[in-house]
Amino acid sequence: MTDLFKEKAKEWDADEMKRMLASAIGSSILKHVPLHDQMRVMDFGAGTGLISSQVAPLVKKIVAVDISEAMLNNLVAKSELHGKVEVVCQDIIETPISGEFDLIMSAMAMHHVKDTAKLIQRFAEHLSSGAWIALSDLDKEDGSFHPKGTEGIFHFGFERNELQTVLKKHGFVEIQFLTAHVVSQEKKKFPVFLVTAKKN
Repeated sequence: MTDLFKEKAKEWDADEMKRMLASAIGSSILKHVPLHDQMRVMDFGAGTGLISSQVAPLVKKIVAVDISEAMLNNLVAKSELHGKVEVVCQDIIETPISGEFDLIMSAMAMHHVKDTAKLIQRFAEHLSSGAWIALSDLDKEDGSFHPKGTEGIFHFGFERNELQTVLKKHGFVEIQFLTAHVVSQEKKKFPVFLVTAKKN
């Protein structure tokens, strides 16, 4: 599988927009999910660990999942995550991970996954009963958020009510949406949601 983020990984953490977005999403997760020091967390589409870095001090363990080895290599290089974060470079839709999690969090990764319903199903299968999800991505947009021709984009954001229907179908309850951040690009504004929910 081609690593679409091999080149992007080199400059990822230097991008102020990406850092601001990750900071806002991380802050929203800390505020709206009851984290505790025994929690086992999956960070789906973990990238360079910008979200994991914020959550790691408050939980027991994070399993950082991504299909980009280059991005995960950047994560592994961060000394503050040593001993707290384990990296897994695989597609969990094709190859699920053994063990259950108390929280699955994800920031700006779902639009890179073709089959959203299958992804939500996998999340449900990876969670223990009563566990949480905290998923963040773009609200539905016109396709101008990413540069034209960007590879690996399967959705131009998501309709909140449609995503809520998918979450309900896979046994999630207490579904709450909020706007975690608004990205401003070339006179356009792109709201980014965070949805939290519990596995029934």
